[in-house]
Amino acid sequence: MFWVATNNELYEITSPSALSFHVLLRKAYSIAAFALVGFTADKALGSSTRGPLRAALLVAAYSGAIEIVQAIRGSHEGLVWNAVDVACGAAGGWLGVLLGRIRRSRRRA
Repeated sequence: MFWVATNNELYEITSPSALSFHVLLRKAYSIAAFALVGFTADKALGSSTRGPLRAALLVAAYSGAIEIVQAIRGSHEGLVWNAVDVACGAAGGWLGVLLGRIRRSRRRA
């Protein structure tokens, strides 16, 4: 997933900049992808009462690492957009844990 997130050609294929809503598509992809990362992190680390917060912080750090690599590769988004991307990552990680827990609680019922 790290490679996908740092591949400019793939970004252009999946959400062409010619589309007026390409930024919205990219943020939606980001939240969905990071929800998967948060879900798997929670399963790997084991559920805890702080699981959603832990996943949000872990995924935010992962998202931050992606932003650094994108900047090294020539991205000119700027710090505000980098912060928005990291926030989307954190939100996705948090969401992944919550959805996983909802799924598990329904299975038990």
